[in-house]
Amino acid sequence: MNAPTPVLLAWSGGKDSSLALARLREDPSFRVCALVTAVTTGFDRISIHGVRRDLLERQAAAIGLPLIVAPLEPAAPNAAYEQAWAAALAEGSRRFDGAKHVAYGDLFLEDVRAYRATQLRALGYTPLYPIWGADTAALARAFIEDGYCAVLTCVDTTQLDATFAGRAYDEALLEEFPASVDPCGERGEFHTFVWDGPHMREPVRIAAGERVLRDGRFQYCDFIVQ
Repeated sequence: MNAPTPVLLAWSGGKDSSLALARLREDPSFRVCALVTAVTTGFDRISIHGVRRDLLERQAAAIGLPLIVAPLEPAAPNAAYEQAWAAALAEGSRRFDGAKHVAYGDLFLEDVRAYRATQLRALGYTPLYPIWGADTAALARAFIEDGYCAVLTCVDTTQLDATFAGRAYDEALLEEFPASVDPCGERGEFHTFVWDGPHMREPVRIAAGERVLRDGRFQYCDFIVQ
């Protein structure tokens, strides 16, 4: 029997990457070696999601996987992101059995998938999409039913009311989403942080903190260690 293929998982700290991890762990042909996350320097938070680095590190420890950080300057141009991401993947390859497969929690945005494929192909990596094409309404409910616990850390107020920031990702929340909002937030309507679930040895206890509106559009709810 062939040894499982080593995989680096693009990690946001949110529900979709958690579901991608679960799907990969169900497949004996793959072995997830590390989580790779873009972190904005200065703010020291997960890029876009706005989650504090200390929560990210506690989450990775609870999952039991090493964390590789791709540092990004605030408002970094796309070229800088690609350079930082390439360096983080190269570190992953060096440390973990020459890993050349990178997995993402993408669901249905073809342009995003094409961008990732082009970037990875140029670097000599192969992309994986463990949950691609899944029905997002069914996926959202399965996430909740399977015992995952998450909160909304950021809301795009052009797509969803700011009051949803900080809410628990649960059945009540799904029922309140407008029909225009994807249940998994695949179009960037919202972002999440998973603080407990079947993939974690113990929960990351969190408490809601300050609320901040950035760029006149993105409502963040800060979460801190409880």
